[in-house]
Amino acid sequence: MSGIGMERALEIADKVEAFVRETIIPYEKDPRIAVHGHGPPEVLLTEMREQARAAGVLTPHILPDGSHLSQRETAVVLIRSGLSPLGPLACNTMAPDEGNMYLLGKVGSPEQKARFLKPLVAGEARSAFFMTEPAAEGGAGSDPSMMQTTCVADGNHWVVNGRKAFITGAQGAKVGIVMAKSQDGACMFLVDLPDPAIRIERVLDTIDSSMPGGHSVVAIDNLRVPADQMLGASGEGFQYAQVRLSPARLSHCMRWLGGAMRAQEIATAYACKRHAFGKPLVDHEGVGFMLAENLIDLRQAELMIDWCAGVLDSGSLGTAESSMAKVAVSEALMRIADKCVQVMGGTGVSGDTIVEQIFREVRAFRIYDGPTEVHKWSLAKKIKRDFAKAQA
Repeated sequence: MSGIGMERALEIADKVEAFVRETIIPYEKDPRIAVHGHGPPEVLLTEMREQARAAGVLTPHILPDGSHLSQRETAVVLIRSGLSPLGPLACNTMAPDEGNMYLLGKVGSPEQKARFLKPLVAGEARSAFFMTEPAAEGGAGSDPSMMQTTCVADGNHWVVNGRKAFITGAQGAKVGIVMAKSQDGACMFLVDLPDPAIRIERVLDTIDSSMPGGHSVVAIDNLRVPADQMLGASGEGFQYAQVRLSPARLSHCMRWLGGAMRAQEIATAYACKRHAFGKPLVDHEGVGFMLAENLIDLRQAELMIDWCAGVLDSGSLGTAESSMAKVAVSEALMRIADKCVQVMGGTGVSGDTIVEQIFREVRAFRIYDGPTEVHKWSLAKKIKRDFAKAQA
C-alpha cells in the first residue's frame, strides 16, 4: 500500500475521531435511547447522520468517486468510528450495512448498484442480511449448508419461502439481501423493504443493544423477486458470501477495538483518580497489572487486524486469516472489557459510563460472525489438510 494512501486514510480517521468525540459521544446520554433497547430510534439516527454529512465523515471508507479504501486504510478509519457504540451508526460504518455495501460494490450490476447501493452509501437507507435461520427448526447458523429457505423460478421471477432468525436491522431496513437455496445451490436476492411477504414475527431480547432495529425473527411467505434482482446466477450465493465474509468479520474487529480502547480510557481515568487504602487504585498492583495487560491486548489486536487486512489487500479471500483474527481479537477484547468493568467495581456494572454496554456488545461479538469454537474447528481442519498435502 502506498504511503499516500495511508496518509489519506489517517487524515480521514482523525476527522472521524474528532467528530465521534466531540459530537457523538454526548449522544450516549440522550434520553431518546432506551436502556437495553434496540439502538437509537430512527429520528436520532437521522439526526446524527445529518451531522456526520455536514462534518464530511459520512461513509468515510467509500471515497466520493465510489472507490473503497483498502482494508488496511479502512481499519484506521473504522477503529476510530468505534470509539462510541453510536459512532459507526452516525458515520455509516456499522454492520450489516458496511459489509452489504462492500458486497454490492464488488458483485452488483450497474443497475443494482444504482438502485440498492447508492442509498446505502448516502446514508439514506439501512439494510439487512437474511441468512441465519431458527435453530429450533434445524436451520442455517454457523453452518450455512443447513439452509432451509427455498427459492423456485416462476417465469421471470423467483418465489422465496422460509424463516430467518437473528436478522440484524430488519426492522426499519429499506434494503434486504435474502439468501435461499434453489436446485442449483445457494442464491442471493436484493429486495426492497418493507415487503408484505417478509413479516417480522418478533424482535429478540439480546445482550447487545447497539444495532438499530435489533435482531429479528422473520417469516418469508411467497416473496416474489424479479430475476434481475438476483446477485449473479442461481447457485452462486455461497461464492458471493465468501466475498463478504472475511472483510465483514474483520470490520467487526475494527469497530469493537475502538470500543475497547474507549473502555480502557475510562477505566484508566477511574483508576488514576479513585483512591482506596491510602493511594490511587492504579498504584495497587492488582489494578495496575490489569490495565497493563489490557494495553498489551489492545496492541496485539491492532496488529492482528493490520496483518489480516494486508492479506485481504493482496487479493486473497483470507478465510483462514480472518478466522484467526476474529478469534484473537474478539477474545482479547472480551478480556479487556471484563478487566475494565472489574477495575471500576460497582461503577463498571452501572450505566454511568459506556463501559458496561461495551462489555455486553463485545460478549455478543464473540458469537456474531462465527463463534470462536467454529473458527478454531475450521482452522483445525485446515491444519489437517495441510499436513496431509505435505505428506503426499
